[in-house]
Amino acid sequence: MVKTMKPKLNNQNSIRYEMIVYWSNEDESFIVEVPELDGCLADGPTYLKAVKNAERIIAEWIEVARELGRPIPKPRGRLYYA
Repeated sequence: MVKTMKPKLNNQNSIRYEMIVYWSNEDESFIVEVPELDGCLADGPTYLKAVKNAERIIAEWIEVARELGRPIPKPRGRLYYA
């Protein structure tokens, strides 16, 4: 039996998704939301740690979506909110 390997998603692909970063007084940490990936959130004690965590979570989100055969949205670039 031949086992095929899926290409690993690197952080360069992960960071193409828009990330919204803000401080949460309630959580006492920075929160990162990735609006293009439903339910994709990360946090961290510093801005940089939160973004690094978000990059890892994005990669994991995409990996799980692939395993489940779910569609993976293409990064749309900057999103605009009213």
